[in-house]
Amino acid sequence: MAIITLTTDFGHKDHFVAAIKGSILNEVPNATIVDISHAISPLDTRECAYILKNSYSYFPKGTIHVIGMDSEESVENEHIVVQVDGHYFIGANNGILSLVTKELNPEHIAQINIPNVQTNSFPVLEVFLKVACHIARGGKLGVVSRPFEGLKEIKELEPRITNDGKTIVGNVIYIDNYGNVVTNITKTLFEAYRNGRPFEIIARRQKIKSIHKSYNSIVNYELPEGQRNGPSDLLAIFNSSGYIEIAIYKSDLKSVGGASTLLGLTNDAMITINFL
Repeated sequence: MAIITLTTDFGHKDHFVAAIKGSILNEVPNATIVDISHAISPLDTRECAYILKNSYSYFPKGTIHVIGMDSEESVENEHIVVQVDGHYFIGANNGILSLVTKELNPEHIAQINIPNVQTNSFPVLEVFLKVACHIARGGKLGVVSRPFEGLKEIKELEPRITNDGKTIVGNVIYIDNYGNVVTNITKTLFEAYRNGRPFEIIARRQKIKSIHKSYNSIVNYELPEGQRNGPSDLLAIFNSSGYIEIAIYKSDLKSVGGASTLLGLTNDAMITINFL
């Protein structure tokens, strides 16, 4: 039974998601369709890359991932299919897959080439799903694609090392549902340059001098309740995806706010780590 996932910025108000699912079921009636997200910020390729990278590996090998983001074809935005880590990814060559392929060598990269296909403003439905269903039925990639080189990268996903290795300059790449702010600085990179030194994380006017393993480790339960850190306090953690994240403990964007609103951090905001 084929598994096809969908990751788009389409939202749920319009007919697009329903049309995609209906078309898949017409072509492959026994397919399992899984929504990864349809709430990606419009045209935010970095946000899409982060969510896709941190979800795809939980699916079985052979899963087909359809990416509906910035999908109109042009000479600079080719339609591609990439096989990597035993999974198939179908989308546009806009850099989203660079986060997935950063640490893994693709087994196959191809440009979609389907004869006699008429496309307009909905290539996810007209092109990507045809390829997905072809693969789901056991079809060969060579029938619907041709060899391709030149997979694009999102350069902004890479932090910069400055000051002779004493400073990492990163950026916010994702803000989650709680307003927690995810940077592009990984634990691996941080530890590679730290060398046991103390440090400070600078986010606008705030300085953080420790990184926690979990959100509630900010609380010292040995202290009386009135003397502890707790809800609304600022912290940094290595999140479950291995990135440095800045958070407000027990935040709520609808009431007390989160790190994004309380610190004024938006996507692209600069985050600096100085090793002292």
